[in-house]
Amino acid sequence: MTVTKAYLVAALAAATLIVPATHPAEAHGRQQTLRQAAPHHLRVGTAAAGGGHHLDQPYPDPFTYDQPYRRVLAQEFSSVSPENQMKWEFIHPERNKYNFGPADAIVRFARRNGQVVRGHTLLWHSQNPAWLQEGQFTPAQLRSILRNHIFTVVGHYRGQIQQWDVANEILDENGQYRQENPFIKALGPGIVADAFRWAHQADPHAQLFLNDYGVEWPGAKVDAYEALARQLLADGVPLHGFAAQAHLSMQYGAPDQLQSVLQRFDNLGLQTAITELDVRMTLPAGGVPTQEQLQTQATYYTTVLKACLAVRGCNSFTIWGFTDKYSWVPVFFPTEGAATVMWDDFERKPAYYALRATLAAAR
Repeated sequence: MTVTKAYLVAALAAATLIVPATHPAEAHGRQQTLRQAAPHHLRVGTAAAGGGHHLDQPYPDPFTYDQPYRRVLAQEFSSVSPENQMKWEFIHPERNKYNFGPADAIVRFARRNGQVVRGHTLLWHSQNPAWLQEGQFTPAQLRSILRNHIFTVVGHYRGQIQQWDVANEILDENGQYRQENPFIKALGPGIVADAFRWAHQADPHAQLFLNDYGVEWPGAKVDAYEALARQLLADGVPLHGFAAQAHLSMQYGAPDQLQSVLQRFDNLGLQTAITELDVRMTLPAGGVPTQEQLQTQATYYTTVLKACLAVRGCNSFTIWGFTDKYSWVPVFFPTEGAATVMWDDFERKPAYYALRATLAAAR
């Protein structure tokens, strides 16, 4: 398989998909990293693998024990998002118990390597602990639980988190509030504004975001988020940004209208961000993508990056993991995979080089 991958990368390079970098370091044989190639205003990030689906895999915690993985994480990226280590089920496993150790380690790692941290996430309908999801609580109790969680977690990392995904996936595809969210179901949509207010009180310097998937194209969901953002801003709620996750599949078209979506929120005075980009594909029988698939994947990645670069307030661009070795995609989409910019052995795919060239061209 390694020979096949090397051939595909070489073939695409010959086809000029991999644009030669113009940074002086390249001329001396030293390759630029993504963070070195990026414009100064843009943080280029990734998720730090751990928790979630990794707990059921036949390998130890990636972030903790995979040293080559840690080296690439430090070299290539200027922003880090805990993949699962700050989600409720991981960081708040029992009502009166918090598990800060793994997330603390990520924050220390980021500080040592000159990286910022994106906190993920405070209000979500998924990956909640059983005690919360199955508990019998009154609305007053749920309000108190959410408030205490936000003050405890955000307060614990006060001054150490650049951006927080405060409200994650709170709307469905029709732009309606998700009733699977236990807090929204019991307390109504007004709890969203409260979550932002509490997070701001706990850390006045952190930038607070709405975050969702399926907002890469205009539609009912984007319209609803724009209306929500306008209302929150009108009410004086400390909302600072809107983020598109950008979990993409090559079964669908490239997100060629993403720039216009981001611009709508930029026009409101909000920051924008890409927070969870990956591009999955249906794999051939042998499990190795074709040359055409790799080229298409690179196009999808650069389409999203160019949309961010074209919008003035888009200052954070995060890919959701960088190696297929630890990607969440095959676990949840068994017929799809190869969604990241590197193979299992950290060999760079065409998508990586396309991103790097696009970043360098934007400096």
